[in-house]
Amino acid sequence: MAINRSRRLRKKMHIDEFQEVGFSVAWRFPEGTSEEQIDKIVDEFIDEVIDKNGLAFDGGGHLSWEGLICLQEIGKCTEEHQALVRKWLEEHKAEDVRTSDLFDVWWD
Repeated sequence: MAINRSRRLRKKMHIDEFQEVGFSVAWRFPEGTSEEQIDKIVDEFIDEVIDKNGLAFDGGGHLSWEGLICLQEIGKCTEEHQALVRKWLEEHKAEDVRTSDLFDVWWD
């Protein structure tokens, strides 16, 4: 049975047109990568992939990184976003790059 909820309630619950879909990402830098190199690569990742494509990244690490990627605005990431992130990281010598399936960032 479908529940008829008001627009305000749907927004507050992050459902229907207010659903936000994202994915997890994880990677490693090669052993011996300096902190300066890590900072430079992560800054480039944020500038060239995350900000440029309207994405947001919440995560961290040192040699091993993991985090969540979603859109800066309410909306749904796509498989193209996943491929873009994976390709950029692999091209910049990240190892063991993994992305999860797309999921609801509020309810999964």
